[in-house]
Amino acid sequence: MHKVWSFVSRYSVLLIAGAGVALVWANVAPESYHHLVHLPLLTGSPIGAMDAATGQRVLTLHYLVNDMAMAFFFALAGKEVWEAVALKGGPLRGKKALTPLIATLGGMAGPVAVYLGLAAAFGLFGQIAHGWAIPTATDIAFSYLVGRIVFGAGHPAIGFLLLLAIADDAGGLIILAIFYPSGDLAPAWLLLSLVAAFGVWGLANRLPRRLDAGRADRPVSSWVRDRLGFWPYLIAGAISWYGFQQAGIHPALGLLPIVPTIPHADTDFGVFAAGESHRPDLLNRIEHALKPPVEGVLFLFGLLNAGVEFGAISAPTWIVLAALVIGKPMGIFAMGTFAARGLRLGLPEGMTLRDLFVLGCVAAIGFTVALFVASVAFAPGAVQDAAKMGALFSLGASVIAILAGRVLRVGRETRFKTETAGMG
Repeated sequence: MHKVWSFVSRYSVLLIAGAGVALVWANVAPESYHHLVHLPLLTGSPIGAMDAATGQRVLTLHYLVNDMAMAFFFALAGKEVWEAVALKGGPLRGKKALTPLIATLGGMAGPVAVYLGLAAAFGLFGQIAHGWAIPTATDIAFSYLVGRIVFGAGHPAIGFLLLLAIADDAGGLIILAIFYPSGDLAPAWLLLSLVAAFGVWGLANRLPRRLDAGRADRPVSSWVRDRLGFWPYLIAGAISWYGFQQAGIHPALGLLPIVPTIPHADTDFGVFAAGESHRPDLLNRIEHALKPPVEGVLFLFGLLNAGVEFGAISAPTWIVLAALVIGKPMGIFAMGTFAARGLRLGLPEGMTLRDLFVLGCVAAIGFTVALFVASVAFAPGAVQDAAKMGALFSLGASVIAILAGRVLRVGRETRFKTETAGMG
């Protein structure tokens, strides 16, 4: 657990540092800040944002970070989702996952209802309705950090929160792929991603294992793993990413089809479990190698996306914030209570309905993914900046969660209970 704490702490510190620098820079010298964000690196490139005026792709620094480098961040999140769903012992398998999954649905539907309702009430429905998915996000790193402060490290609500956040991420990835295309849709290009995925799975994964059938020393698989390593999957990932770009689906999701093809362990230790870093399978080795550069990517993401001038604060800011801090707790509590009591699925041992409400307050921290969705939901301008400010202000949900925990007298559990936290 201390390694999990270290993992998310580093992510959070670097992301906040990047966002803090961006906020100061954008309000002190906005011209130079926006020049950096949209700095063109290559014009007429096969990769980059399409310039409607010239019909050419332009690779900018913003595109390099948001659409290319962030693909590795989403790959790490996708890896946890894949293991949680597909592997034996995965926390999103079986009856034990039903209550968190149903609560997740409430945690996504509640903010959407509040967002759209307030947009209509303010007379802004036609202007900002497209950003309905911004408040559906839960930031795994920040919610985990705040959850530990509120509940303590060993409280069963921590495991529940992690399951909810990872399921929320899975829903967010689906929403991004379906509802927020990066350009004109050309679904035929997705065949390129499928060919890359099935090709690398067949040639670098399945075939070596078939050739090793009945041989305890597994010479072919060992040779592929030791000599070729991650290179076949990196090449396949690049091809899949290009297929997503050409298909008009956000290319930051382009590595997700490759994740299940990488040789992996047979069982799951839990979401971001520390023990996985010592496993010899290629998927966990790749994850371990990716974590340090992804920390740097998140710093750059914060730097290039959080630079909003305070003058941009307007109605969409408060609508996004209200959707998170009101819609999340309401949705999670309502659907979680329905699952636990109405469907008799129950809550983890040692967790109460009071804990569930406070957990909903913790999950209202949208930040990272909310910023990302805001950047793709709206074109650059006043509305996007206002929505981003709402995502930034959602960090204030941490104060609300801590106060709610004190008022409702949530008991803190400092002993590590890995079996109830889903991390064992």
